[in-house]
Amino acid sequence: MTLLSALTGDPEVEALLSDAAQLDAKLAFERALAEASAETGWISEAAATAIGQAIDGFEPDWSALAAGMAQDGVVVPALVKQLRAQLPEPHRAALHKGATSQDVTDTALMLQLARVFDVFESRLTALLDHFDALAKEHGQRELMAHTRMQVALPTTWDAKLASWSEPLRRQLQAITSLRRSLLVIQLGGPVGDRASFGEHGNAIAAKVAQRLDLGLATPWQATRDPIIALGSLLTQITGALGKLGVDVTLLAQNEIAAVRIEGGGGSSAMAHKSNPVNAEVLVALARFNAGLSGTLAQAQLHENERSGAAWTLEWLTLPSMLVNTGASLRLAGKLQQQLHLA
Repeated sequence: MTLLSALTGDPEVEALLSDAAQLDAKLAFERALAEASAETGWISEAAATAIGQAIDGFEPDWSALAAGMAQDGVVVPALVKQLRAQLPEPHRAALHKGATSQDVTDTALMLQLARVFDVFESRLTALLDHFDALAKEHGQRELMAHTRMQVALPTTWDAKLASWSEPLRRQLQAITSLRRSLLVIQLGGPVGDRASFGEHGNAIAAKVAQRLDLGLATPWQATRDPIIALGSLLTQITGALGKLGVDVTLLAQNEIAAVRIEGGGGSSAMAHKSNPVNAEVLVALARFNAGLSGTLAQAQLHENERSGAAWTLEWLTLPSMLVNTGASLRLAGKLQQQLHLA
């Protein structure tokens, strides 16, 4: 898989979704929860200070965390156990008080997604800037249009470039919108009603959101439509880039030669070839994400107040979709540098 990752992976996004990054985000939640709980009087200031110090010096036992994941289906119980062992006895009960594993895991995901969105926005902006530059230089040049794979009528490069860029502009705007609607905390306690925090639940939630720079929301542990919407957006991004890839592979055919790809892939048997590798992979990743999106949509089927099956399905699909999207944006940037309009 290492060789395949060189083609279809994205080291920057993968690092943001790594176990280490996930653990950092979970610890950030526990710190914010302790500080917010102390501020509202749910735990003592001394306990919050001790928890912060334990987090500062925390060195995880990764083998024990993996064993806990295998046993419990989620890593948080093992993580909390390790953290509690670092605390003085009087403050151990204050750690994670009122919270449940899903509060930690889902909020940590939002922290990770915020950083992934930064990458996506930066790459989308760079792609759009490049398309704008091409349109300024070549937009009025004539290009033969094709409909249903047959020669149609002359058009311009402006129209072709717009068909590539306009969906990406909409998707960039959609990411901005998702920052407000999706990147919110999850804090509901064991059954999602915040009753485990007594009268302090809403106040603690507001202060946790403020500390983590996330939006405030009512508990959403069993209502996953925002996650499904994210999956749909990821599919739209890779789909738009797949459209770019399809068009470039066709336009670069020797018989059409409307574009030239500089530094394309080589052949072991035909030295004259310059294969449109990056364009082809954009097509493959678009189709891959489209399939995963259908699988992710099934994670909306949560039984009652929590579903281990639906939750696990998210973990199996969403990270791959995020990496596929990052890889598509990365490869589209490379393809733009290779692409020359004939």
